[in-house]
Amino acid sequence: MSESQTATPADDFKHDMPTMGFLDHLEELRSRLVKSIIWVAVGFGVCWGYHEKIYGIMQKPITDVLRANGMSDKLVFLNPTEPFNLYLKISALAGLFLTSPFVLYQVWMFISPGLYRNEKRYVVPFMTSSIALFAGGGYFGYRIVYPRALSFLIEFGRQFQPMITINEYTSLFLSIILGMGLIFEMPILIFFLALMGIVTARFMWKNFRYAILVIFIIAAIVTPTPDVLNMCIFAAPMIGLYIISIAIAYFVHPKQRLARKEKLSA
Repeated sequence: MSESQTATPADDFKHDMPTMGFLDHLEELRSRLVKSIIWVAVGFGVCWGYHEKIYGIMQKPITDVLRANGMSDKLVFLNPTEPFNLYLKISALAGLFLTSPFVLYQVWMFISPGLYRNEKRYVVPFMTSSIALFAGGGYFGYRIVYPRALSFLIEFGRQFQPMITINEYTSLFLSIILGMGLIFEMPILIFFLALMGIVTARFMWKNFRYAILVIFIIAAIVTPTPDVLNMCIFAAPMIGLYIISIAIAYFVHPKQRLARKEKLSA
């Protein structure tokens, strides 16, 4: 019997995957990183032209809370360089959000050689979901998490005169917005881990209760306030994303991909 006759569907499935050497992977990674940095730099340049308007949007949560409590809505700075550094930070953040489609495309181009030929058509769903999750996490932090946290903190210290510096406010703002954006990328992280066979849907489901515990620990660390309500606000979307991630892990795990290939070849 010839070699072609003894080849199994699994063998054909494996041959669908291109191979790259270690140095080729490093060169590809370097190329993608350089292109991503260039795109972010372009986004930063564009957003720098609108840094005052962007700051107005960023400042709105704290000004609303201060006005609601009858306090001055002006932030202060202690160093002449702080306003300039503030505009640099917010322009960089806005540039990252603006160019996220191009950066994520570079991520996809880096991992696509590890996918089977018939799975490369998922580039559009991958890009769409990654951008939507990152933007959705940032928006959730801006509209829900951050205002609630500020309201709690300002009202708790209402008997004192606040002197909030723009540097401290910017650091808190960026940590929450970026943190929520990254947290919402959990399904994408599970996609990579499951794709490499590191985690399985069965493992994630079996350890669901432990995952809930870890999620609430993370929420307790990330939330800037000690109250249970804000911790639950952080934890609720993470639990939902974890459940979605289980389905993703089942779909992209190598064993399931091989099973689908064999079923199609039968």
